[in-house]
Amino acid sequence: MREALFVKQNSEKWQYYDSMQQANPDEIANQFIEITNDLAYSKTFYPNSKTTAYLNGLAAKLHQSVYQNKKEKSNRFIHFWKTELPLIFFQHRKEVFYALFFFLVSCAIGALSAKYDDTFVRLIMGDGYVNMTNENIAKGDPFGVYKQDNEFMMFLQIGSNNIFVALYTFVLGILFSFGSIVSLFRNGIMLGSFQYFFFSKGLGLKSVLVIWIHGTLEISAIVLAGAAGLILGNSFLFPKTYTRMASVLKGAKDGLKIVIGLIPIFIVAAFFESFITRHTEMPLWLSLLILLSSAAFIIWYIFIYPIKIQRKQITLD
Repeated sequence: MREALFVKQNSEKWQYYDSMQQANPDEIANQFIEITNDLAYSKTFYPNSKTTAYLNGLAAKLHQSVYQNKKEKSNRFIHFWKTELPLIFFQHRKEVFYALFFFLVSCAIGALSAKYDDTFVRLIMGDGYVNMTNENIAKGDPFGVYKQDNEFMMFLQIGSNNIFVALYTFVLGILFSFGSIVSLFRNGIMLGSFQYFFFSKGLGLKSVLVIWIHGTLEISAIVLAGAAGLILGNSFLFPKTYTRMASVLKGAKDGLKIVIGLIPIFIVAAFFESFITRHTEMPLWLSLLILLSSAAFIIWYIFIYPIKIQRKQITLD
């Protein structure tokens, strides 16, 4: 083949590869293979031509891209928390807001039910817990339940239970999203009735300052686990341009990444509940500092930071 014809047949492809700023790893690998094949052909038939020199430079450029990609993979753990997970939150922000909406509605239902039905709290929380709490209130230590067990054993039990609840809520999403919604409603009704119980005893503000030291992270993570379940269920119900199987696999992958990302949050929440919440007489400023810092982190990492990362990605593209 004459060199002019070889260039004419491939120049558009070469220019496309040369102008691309970003590509996924598979695309880069395929481009590199094609260019090295073209380079080998050019070296064989036109060893001293400008075409060969150009292809050699393009191959080097693609090789560098492959190398940089591998370097990024070596920092996969950092990349996951810094970029990948926030982008998933941004991509699925509707599911996050839906999960939050369902949870808040169920909290309101729980609180109203407890207000108008004296037996509702006992139905939800159990007679044993209510009787114990009433006894603690009579003793002047309404939150004594957090002081009964060994700190480390509480940490293990609470952390493992919360992670299980998150996984359970996520997996239930495969039931057309309805399963995760039911789990959110169940947890929301429990929280609403539980919180109303303390307000009815005149301990509302105190309960917020004590319980929400750990509850801010714990409840936020449960809501996000519900969002992960909605992502899974909606991927089956609304596959869009994907095949249903491909859509479900993508939804399961994104949802599972969220659940994995919640594990450190549950661990910190369990630490607070086991080692910090039991100190019910801590200074007001310290309680507010922990509570507000936790809330600020959730708002920043779930809602604000993902927008920043998405804008950065658009700029790079």
